[in-house]
Amino acid sequence: MPTIRQFLAGAVLALLIAPGVHAGQAIGLDQKASLQAAMQQHINRNLVNDAYLQLNMETGEVRPLHPVTAHPIILKMGEYFVLCADFRDEKGNSVNVDFYLARQDQSYVVFHSAVDERDQLMALMKQGKAERLE
Repeated sequence: MPTIRQFLAGAVLALLIAPGVHAGQAIGLDQKASLQAAMQQHINRNLVNDAYLQLNMETGEVRPLHPVTAHPIILKMGEYFVLCADFRDEKGNSVNVDFYLARQDQSYVVFHSAVDERDQLMALMKQGKAERLE
């Protein structure tokens, strides 16, 4: 499993090699870095034994997820942002987690995380409620 340090290094690298503008507004490198840092801090603060825990409300089971890679893509939903990261479960399966962030003073805070719910984010994009920033 990758370490937290490797995960953070991947996030920084993702910012540096992010592709050019595809849609929506431009976003500065400093704002990208602030958003990525907020996501990383949220993940780090919520790790339990090096795992981000997901509770399945239907079964009551808790699934430990291990951070792997932060995505360079940032989406905007009105005044809010969405960032994504890859995790791995205990069996080594890839699990996508979307983090929803809001501005708070001079930084950002994660107010919602969605584990393995990419279809919901794609629906928001299709409805024009979320757009990709670069």
